[in-house]
Amino acid sequence: MASATSFYDFKPKDKKGTPYDLSRLSNKVVLVVNTASKCGFTPQFEGLEKLYKELKASYPNDFEILGFPCNQFGNQDPGSNDEIQEFCLVNYGVSFPVLGKVDVNGDKADPVFEWLKNEKPGLLGLKRVKWNFEKFLIGRDGNVKGRWASTTKPESLKAEIEREIKAGKK
Repeated sequence: MASATSFYDFKPKDKKGTPYDLSRLSNKVVLVVNTASKCGFTPQFEGLEKLYKELKASYPNDFEILGFPCNQFGNQDPGSNDEIQEFCLVNYGVSFPVLGKVDVNGDKADPVFEWLKNEKPGLLGLKRVKWNFEKFLIGRDGNVKGRWASTTKPESLKAEIEREIKAGKK
C-alpha cells in the first residue's frame, strides 16, 4: 500500500481472516506489538495486559493495544489463530485485540508492518523487525511516534504513551 499515509489506512486480517479496518481506531493512540506464544519474551503479555487495563481505566476511549502474532522468529508461534487466542486468554488473560498471524519481514510481510518499518526504521536504519515483541507507538494522527526493541518492558512505556494521549487530546 504505497499510497498509505497513515496507520489507519490499513486493513490487516483478524483471527478469522476478516479485514480489521484500522480506521476504527482513528484518533486513538495505539501500541502495536508482534507477539509469539513460545518466546522468552512471551511473559510480556502480562505486562501488556497490565498496561492495557491501567491506561483503559484512565483513558477509556483514547488507547488500544494490537497484538500481531508472528511465527518468523525461531518458529515460536506455530499454532493456529484459534490456538494463539486461547493461549493468550488462558495464560495471560489478554483482553486487547490479538489479530491474525502475520509475517512482519520478507516478501509476504503484512503491508501494515512494511509501512511501520519504513516510517520508523530500527537501529542503523534497518527496515526489519529483529525479534518477537518489538513495539511501535502510533499517535492519534496515525503516524509512528516510537519504536522499541523486544527487551523493552511494556510497563516502561506507560509515561510515553500517556504523553502521547495527552498531546493530542481534544
